[in-house]
Amino acid sequence: MSSVTLAESAKLSQNMLIAGVIENVITINRFYQLLPFTEIEGNALAYNRENALGDAQFSGVGTTITAKNPATFTPVTSSLTTLLGDAEVNGLIQATRSNITDQKAVQVGSKAESVGRKYQDSMINGDGTGDTFPGLLSLVDPTQSITANAGAGNGDVLKFDYLDQLIDLVTDKDGQVDYLLMHARPLRAYLALLRALGGASIGDVVTLPSGEQVPAYRNIPIFRNDYIPINQTQGSSTACTTIFAGTLDDGSMTHGISGLTAMNDQAGIQIDDVGISETKDETITRVKWYCGMALFSLRGLAALKGITN
Repeated sequence: MSSVTLAESAKLSQNMLIAGVIENVITINRFYQLLPFTEIEGNALAYNRENALGDAQFSGVGTTITAKNPATFTPVTSSLTTLLGDAEVNGLIQATRSNITDQKAVQVGSKAESVGRKYQDSMINGDGTGDTFPGLLSLVDPTQSITANAGAGNGDVLKFDYLDQLIDLVTDKDGQVDYLLMHARPLRAYLALLRALGGASIGDVVTLPSGEQVPAYRNIPIFRNDYIPINQTQGSSTACTTIFAGTLDDGSMTHGISGLTAMNDQAGIQIDDVGISETKDETITRVKWYCGMALFSLRGLAALKGITN
């Protein structure tokens, strides 16, 4: 008589199952944890950017005063939009298959993560159309953008000189620069530049409030952000990317960038229990965020375009 087979014995056993779900959809963006958020009441935030100073002149005795031009300003409005998704879970599945991992909790958690990732994507790539909010690529002023090897028109590899030119454009905090933001690809190119110097250390880092460390250039933290595209066109090159430098608002609503969210108990990501579907045995949980993005000072954001490596 033969012994029981492996396949037959497996019917009377169960594989060990770990509770929860291991994340496998990940995009690196440590910058997100430092982004300040401004709570606003109403649908939008209105503010005025200084456009031109009132003029002045030197004057001698009896000189006619001609410096009479007033300061001028440009009104700006940054609006909130709604970012949301519904998590729907069948009643039978929730009742009978949540003994190890709560089915509803997993779906709501995944939806909240998706909302957060959608915001991070729009923070770079949003164009303000189709109910999105404008991201950094749309917010940066043309006068605050430079292009690598602009004369040739096809972009260029990363160089220290380009980074220096980019940093010089950020002036709204009297020259202080709070961050450099780039995709992993140019970050690898930056580290290769350091190694090529021979005696230079690639261990120059800045420690974040969380205790994590990120690379630094001229004591400015460099954040890897994989939402920045690496397929931009510059001349005949179609594999270019953009590097950002800028400042973060300090709560005064006068500097750099800030995220926007609704005020008080509606701030941040909200979870609403919608209830039972009318037509199906499913519970509906809505995950939503009233959010947006503001650039208070044009001199608080700059872009280096056309980086090819």
